[in-house]
Amino acid sequence: MRFWPFVVVAATLCSVGSASYAQAPRPVSADAPKIDKIDPPGWWAGLPNPMLLVHGENLDRVRFSVAGKAVTLTRTQASANGHWAFLWLRAQNAAPQTLGIVARNGHGQARGSFVLAARTHDAHAHRGFSPADTLYLIMTDRFANGSAANSPSGIDRAEPRGWHGGNFTGIEQHVDYLQQLGVTALWTTPVASNGGAAESYHGYAATDLYDVDAHFGTIEDYRHLSAALHARGIKLIIDLVPNHIGIGHPWVNDPPAPEWLHGTRESHLAAQHDFYRLVDSHAAPQAWRAITEGWFTGAMPDLNQENPLVARYLIQNAIWWVETAQLDGIRLDTFPYVGRAFWRDFDTALHAVYPHLTMVGEIFHRDPEVTSFFAGGVAREGIDTGLDTPFDFPVYFALRDVLAHGKPMTALADVMRRDSLYPHPERLATFIGNHDTTRFATEADGSVAKLKLAMGLLLTLRGMPTIYSGDEIAMTGGADPDDRRDFPGGFAGDARSAFNASGRTASEDEIFRWTSGLLAFRAAHEELKSGIEQNLYADGDSFVFVRARSGDGCTLQHTGERLLMVVNRAAQSKVIELPVNETALDGCTVFAPVLVAPGETVQIGKEIIRVEEPAESMTVYAVR
Repeated sequence: MRFWPFVVVAATLCSVGSASYAQAPRPVSADAPKIDKIDPPGWWAGLPNPMLLVHGENLDRVRFSVAGKAVTLTRTQASANGHWAFLWLRAQNAAPQTLGIVARNGHGQARGSFVLAARTHDAHAHRGFSPADTLYLIMTDRFANGSAANSPSGIDRAEPRGWHGGNFTGIEQHVDYLQQLGVTALWTTPVASNGGAAESYHGYAATDLYDVDAHFGTIEDYRHLSAALHARGIKLIIDLVPNHIGIGHPWVNDPPAPEWLHGTRESHLAAQHDFYRLVDSHAAPQAWRAITEGWFTGAMPDLNQENPLVARYLIQNAIWWVETAQLDGIRLDTFPYVGRAFWRDFDTALHAVYPHLTMVGEIFHRDPEVTSFFAGGVAREGIDTGLDTPFDFPVYFALRDVLAHGKPMTALADVMRRDSLYPHPERLATFIGNHDTTRFATEADGSVAKLKLAMGLLLTLRGMPTIYSGDEIAMTGGADPDDRRDFPGGFAGDARSAFNASGRTASEDEIFRWTSGLLAFRAAHEELKSGIEQNLYADGDSFVFVRARSGDGCTLQHTGERLLMVVNRAAQSKVIELPVNETALDGCTVFAPVLVAPGETVQIGKEIIRVEEPAESMTVYAVR
């Protein structure tokens, strides 16, 4: 990529400025500079030196200066039209203070302020998440409205692709529900402003990367939600979208720099989605360029992360959000659509500041060869992305295939057999549905039994389970946007509230009690959080596996507990014979059912264990 030159303007150092953002003084001339926005809106002492992006007018051919102690303005660049200027500060060793940002030319001056704050050292923040956690995904607009007074105009709950009024206050008011369910980490869809566009209720078409969308509340509301979650031991994960912005973003018609976007509104590539072309080391660039440079949709312009200015802006933006809201992790949208070199730099920068922060990437593909290509921990095409883990789309597809579409249970075992492709398969973020997929309950034709089996496998297989809000009460819904229905009871005027047992239907409460019981069981058993998985048996209808501290049998050296999971999806009971020699069950004599399907039996032999599992059921045994 080539990058066009910028206008370079002078920099000097002055005295300390005002304590807050100030309106630009009335210019003495129409040619005087104006400052109306600074990104980021503030920074923290001790963090890496910031690059500021200033927006205004007549910012070319001006002299910028920064007033502050132990702060230096080392370099500036302005856009040819004078609407944008980049300012590089050296402030890493400076104390907290308010800096004055001044732009001056022969016609007048403009002044803004920039707060260099003290960092908050919250022992409950930046902890990351792991297989010991269970994530819970909330689409903010569709979960709960906690304060109608905070809802802007344009709310129309009858419009599937419009704003329904959910906000941060609504989530905070239901933290008790999250605790009752048993989840330990909350992932919300993007929080950045989408400019109020009705079709952008989902949050994935940002118009300002440094502001919260007014429909959700304010920055302070988001910080308050984070604090409320942390006080209950629940982590908070932000959804960031470095790949693209919304068509309403000012950059689309007035980019801060040439080649800020891949293409223009009038001329750009459409995104191509065949990720095999990225994995193919023999493919020519023309085969995959539309993946990383194409516009995700015509309304989602593609950012050019190969431009160092764009890359630094996006990395700083991620740091700003993590620090502002004391976050624990990041979900990274549309991960394969961004070049690997950017992800390497992104990971390096974020982990340098937050060593325990966890980042999970969306690679929407059923083939482990593709998803593993993006996992961190190994160099592919000469670059390690550093990604802590991908979402486990291959297991998602396999669970749907075997439980909702009648494929043999061996299909699940076949996918998991390819775990060796991942540096850390135990970290994979597993799920049975999300905000981009048809609800599991709908795809399984409303079968409560199949949903219970899906939840049972989700919460006992290796990996970090993620539950999409509403799956724990068997919510239904077809393809986007029907899969994004409002959570019952989250909005004024709802006939009932599924947040309470008294407001749930019998089937909703059955699924909720099954899921919350599994989560409580998972929390109490280290084998499900950090143990190995040993798959013992799979056929057309059954899948049997063990979770344990090690794969050794019950010997004097390995006397700890093992958990045996037996799944039978058939419409009739099934007898399964398990050879145990040289398995985690070798020498074990006690098989105590702890999560029980009525009617199960176990017969223990010296070399074979015979299990009879009832129809459409799952049983978990504590084995010693």
